Amino acid sequence: MEIKGRYKMTMIPVEGHPNLYRDEKTGAIINYDQQGYNQYLNITNNRKKQKEEIDLIKKDISEIKIMLKEILNETRWNNVRYNR
Repeated sequence: MEIKGRYKMTMIPVEGHPNLYRDEKTGAIINYDQQGYNQYLNITNNRKKQKEEIDLIKKDISEIKIMLKEILNETRWNNVRYNR
């Protein structure tokens, strides 16, 4: 397998691993499993979306807590004013 880019690489298949190739020049093992890579990207993107959703929910809960405290304080103030 030859890959052309900035320089010519000759890739040697790794025995027993259909998606792995060894770069003849550097000896590096290269994984050409496109389906596995796409699956990794999907998982990573899903985790990022989940984290963003959780962060938004945390923000919403904080805002709700602030509003509830304000309502509670108003109620207490009104009770003090009217019970004098």
